[in-house]
Amino acid sequence: MDGTVLVADDDRTIRTVLTQALTRAGCRVHATSSLVTLKRWVEEGRGDLVISDVVMPDGNGLEALPEIAEMRPDLPVIVISAQNTIMTAIQAAEAEAFDYLPKPFDLPDLMKRASRALERKRIRPTFTRTAEAGDDLPLVGHTPAMQALYKLVARVMNTDLPVLVTGESGTGKSLIARAIHDFSDRRNAPFVVVTPDDLSPIDGPAQVLARAGQGTILFDEIGDLDDEAQARVTRMLDSLGDPAPRILATAQADMVAKLEQGAFRQDLYYRLGGVTIPVPSLRDRVEDIPALAEHFLYRGERDGLGPRRLSDEASDTLRAYPWPGNVRQLENTMQRLLVTGTEQDITRAEVEITLGAPSGGVLPRAVEGEKLSASVARHLQRYFDLHGDALPPAGLYQRVLREFELPLIEIALDATGGNQAKCADLLGINRNTLRKKITELGIEVTRRRKLM
Repeated sequence: MDGTVLVADDDRTIRTVLTQALTRAGCRVHATSSLVTLKRWVEEGRGDLVISDVVMPDGNGLEALPEIAEMRPDLPVIVISAQNTIMTAIQAAEAEAFDYLPKPFDLPDLMKRASRALERKRIRPTFTRTAEAGDDLPLVGHTPAMQALYKLVARVMNTDLPVLVTGESGTGKSLIARAIHDFSDRRNAPFVVVTPDDLSPIDGPAQVLARAGQGTILFDEIGDLDDEAQARVTRMLDSLGDPAPRILATAQADMVAKLEQGAFRQDLYYRLGGVTIPVPSLRDRVEDIPALAEHFLYRGERDGLGPRRLSDEASDTLRAYPWPGNVRQLENTMQRLLVTGTEQDITRAEVEITLGAPSGGVLPRAVEGEKLSASVARHLQRYFDLHGDALPPAGLYQRVLREFELPLIEIALDATGGNQAKCADLLGINRNTLRKKITELGIEVTRRRKLM
């Protein structure tokens, strides 16, 4: 490598490591802990590359990027940040950073990116800055899978390509789709989420197009549409004129299996999959669980439910849990811990009880020939006995109801082959109520052959 690199970071260790590595690679390095100093160097014409942290003692590195670009339009900037959220990646892309890396970064990887930055002219994507949006998006994480996701979202945001977001239930697919719209140049246009009911009438697709205008249409869980609805969506996409709305869709991760089984139209799949964004399951990014949990606790405290914090043992318990409901289940768990606990520190026992672990759960186990009420009474008594002379955490009534309705709805969905309309009729509840419960409980719905 050849060139002068300006390094700005308030961490002395990082400045030292980068200075030594870049110097060994053949570069000249100027390092500072001050954003003001960095901007002065840029204004003076120094440097062929900037490597800058975001949070600095005298300013924000992202906010300084437009000023740097105005002074030196062809000067590439690599942003490094410990703020490992989708917002940081999006803001870095919007501010026309050459590249973005989360901390802790891999030094050889950073050196490769620095080499490319010195060899190529600055890449100038056309992103439009959106402020004060998405602060509540639980798209938090520093794992490689999440960082790759952030970058892909930032790249496709202002294209017109259709996007298919895939992943298990509760991973945040709809949040990804919403972020693509909210941070794009269509953000002031409508965002229309299409349900099977919207497509039922003959003029349903036309009504959807009229509502969307030049905004964004999201087909949520596109894989759950029946054959007739799939055909209507296909015809609707074929009839799109110019200008047309942006098309997004979410789907469970088994879409390939649906195609192979003939349960989903290939022509519709290819129309939707201009870009496919896979969202990792929570068990595939275990290292992000503590940060996500803290995010939900902070949000609950802001809303008046806290403050509470995780003990180390509680955090370890969260990391060891398989999270079949993914991020949505984690969010619900943290909300329950905020509501039911009184002490500031969340203990391992509380987490185990809330998750329904064998040592403290309240889910009844039936004995052959025993009535359901007797089984519930027996298990609840055991639950109280586990606490000795102390009482269980407050909020027991809602916890018991929740533990009961979760398997009830899951079994009813299984019996009706995942058909939510028939499941709602079976349970005797409104279909919207059922959908709300499915979301709240983090239940994964899969359409399949009916068992009854």
